[in-house]
Amino acid sequence: MLYVDIPTHSELIALALERTPASVSIYLPTTPVSGEISGDRTVLKNLAKEAVAQLVEVGHDKREVAAIEAHFDDLVDDDGFWRFQAHSLAIFATPGNVRTFRVPNVLSPMAEVADRFHLKPLLRAVTFSNVAYVLALAEGCVRLIEISPDQPPVNVDVPGLAKSAAEALGVSSLGVRTQSRRSDSASGQRGMRAEFARAVDRALRGVLAGKDVPLFLAADPTLNTIFRSVNSYAHLVSFGIGTPGDMSDTEIAAAARVLLDRLHAEEITAFHELYAARENSGRATTDIAQAARAATHGAIGTLLVDIDVTVPGTIDEESGAVTFASAETAANYGVVDEIARRALLTGAKVLAVRSTDLRGPTPLAAILRYPI
Repeated sequence: MLYVDIPTHSELIALALERTPASVSIYLPTTPVSGEISGDRTVLKNLAKEAVAQLVEVGHDKREVAAIEAHFDDLVDDDGFWRFQAHSLAIFATPGNVRTFRVPNVLSPMAEVADRFHLKPLLRAVTFSNVAYVLALAEGCVRLIEISPDQPPVNVDVPGLAKSAAEALGVSSLGVRTQSRRSDSASGQRGMRAEFARAVDRALRGVLAGKDVPLFLAADPTLNTIFRSVNSYAHLVSFGIGTPGDMSDTEIAAAARVLLDRLHAEEITAFHELYAARENSGRATTDIAQAARAATHGAIGTLLVDIDVTVPGTIDEESGAVTFASAETAANYGVVDEIARRALLTGAKVLAVRSTDLRGPTPLAAILRYPI
C-alpha cells in the first residue's frame, strides 16, 4: 500500500514563502515495500552529506549546519517513519524545522541548498495525480474505489452510502408503487433514480470534502447523466468508464489508469493550443529572462516547468532580471524553480512536467496574463 501525504495548496504556499539562509531540499525515490528500505536510508545519508558539504563550503553558521545534520540523522534512524513510504520522499529542512512529504511519483534523487526551497519536483505530485477514485454506480450495486499507481484497488468505506438504489430509497425495487412515489412510469423511475443519485452524492461528500483527486464515473448512460446533474464534487472528470456491469475492481482500476493518462494528456494539449493562440500577441514565452520578469510582476497565468532541469543563478527581487551562474552552489538557486515559486505566489497555475511535454529544448513555457 502507498502511504502518501501530498501537500495542500496552503502547504505549498507556506513552503514557497519560507526564506531561511540555510534551506535544504532533498528528493529521493523510495519503495513502499517495508522490507526493502535499507537502500533508501543510504541514499538519504549520501544526499544529506552532499547538502551539508554545500553549507560548509559557503561558511554557514556551524550550529545551524549541525542542527540540519541532526534532522537528517533523526530521519535516517526513525524505523517507524521508514515503515510507511510511497514512491518518492521530499524533505525540506531548516535549522529549526524539517517537513516531509511522501508522494506517488518516482522522482530523481537530488539535494538543493539555497535561501529558499526547491519545489519543482514536489509540484509534479500536485500537477498530475497518480491517484484517483472511481464511483461504480448501478441500481443494484454502489461502490467507491480508490486507485493508486501500482497497488491493488481499495474499496473505500463511505458512511451512509447505500449498497443499491432500492436500499437508498427504502423500496424493494424501482418498479414499485408507494404512497409517496409512482415509479411505474418513465418519469417516475427517472425521479427515483435522481433521488438515488442525490443520496449517493450526499454520502460521498463526507469522504471527498476538501480533496482534489480526480473522480471517474462508471455508470450506464442514464445514471451517468442523472448523477452528473446532481453531483457536488468539483473534480468529477467529464469522461468516464461506462457501465460497470460485471467488471471487477481490478478491471475498473486498469480502465481508470488509462483515463488518468488521457486526462493528463488533454491538459498538456490544451496548454499548447492556448500557447499557440497567444504567442503572436506577446502573451506566451519560452525565454527564461522574459518569464522571470513576468513572474516577478505577476504576469504569468499558466506555467509549464521541466522538473529535471536546473539552471543555476539568481533573479532580482524587484526587476526580475536574471543573473546566470556557471555552477550550483548554496549561494544561488535554480532560476526556473524560482520562476515557478514566484508564479505560484501570484496565483498562476504551475504544471511540473517532463521535457517531452515542453515546446522544444527549453525548461519552461509560460502563458502570460498580459504582454511583458
